[in-house]
Amino acid sequence: MVRFMVRRLQLMLVTLFVISVISFIVIQLPPGDYLTSYIAALEQTGQSVDDQYVEVLRRQYGLDQTLPVRYLKWISGFMRGDMGVSFQWNRPVNELVWERLGLTALITLSSLVFSWVIAFPVGVLSALRQYSFGDYFFTFLSFIGLAIPNFMLALILMYIGFRYLGTAVGGLFSREFANAAWSWAKFVDLMAHLWIPTVVVGTAGTAGLVRILRANLLDELSKPYVVTARSKGIPNWQVVLRYPVRIALNPFVSQLAWTLPQLISGATITSVVLNLPTTGPLLLDALKNQDMYLAGSIIMLLSILTVIGVFLSDLLLAAVDPRIRLR
Repeated sequence: MVRFMVRRLQLMLVTLFVISVISFIVIQLPPGDYLTSYIAALEQTGQSVDDQYVEVLRRQYGLDQTLPVRYLKWISGFMRGDMGVSFQWNRPVNELVWERLGLTALITLSSLVFSWVIAFPVGVLSALRQYSFGDYFFTFLSFIGLAIPNFMLALILMYIGFRYLGTAVGGLFSREFANAAWSWAKFVDLMAHLWIPTVVVGTAGTAGLVRILRANLLDELSKPYVVTARSKGIPNWQVVLRYPVRIALNPFVSQLAWTLPQLISGATITSVVLNLPTTGPLLLDALKNQDMYLAGSIIMLLSILTVIGVFLSDLLLAAVDPRIRLR
């Protein structure tokens, strides 16, 4: 097991290096750079931009350097904890990411809890009561949850919240609490807005987990070890919870691999529709404006959390399911 962990850690470092190079190159592939977009925006307002001013800006942003030099400058700073300065915001990337990370993590974790709390009992009951009315009903709801796009569900819930609950549309706070200091009233206002992104982000994941858990549990319930345990007189609920459910929980554990990167990315489309102050729209704007330090740093954070999530999920799977332990 120790040899397996060391080998995985070595592969993680190589993977992150390759991702950093590829992502930094891909960001530079579209024609032009940040200054191209910036100058075009100035010219649309009727302002004239002379070549000398452009050259000053190019030196100021370091765009006059070659691509390898810019990459080395960025990656060396990233390894020291300095992710550079955003061209678009003219602020350190560290500040932009960390000030949005808390709310992004809150939405991700709340949607994850929402998915697990609903998917686990529904998936188990559907498998134990196969082809019953409840099984068909939950199967129908699961297909609906998988079929409805998140942005459409977000628009529907926004209408319901505004029309029937009096909740302000968009964002995580009402207008009077948006820039206010934290207080109990602001926390209550946050909870009143949080349920919409939680349900929207968690619905598709819940529907998928229900289907996977049901299928895995049905497969385990028909195996000989379950029949043997029942024949020994062990109560059915103990047999189901002790053996098949434990093995069928693998999808829940493996989901950790994608939960950690979601702390950074969030649900980007949902965040744009709901006007949420998360890191997803920040990454989207950085890519559109070729803000290389901001976009590259967020992508690297996503990559780091992804490989860490996969590593942790592998270890947890080995702990939950003895059949896949490596010695």
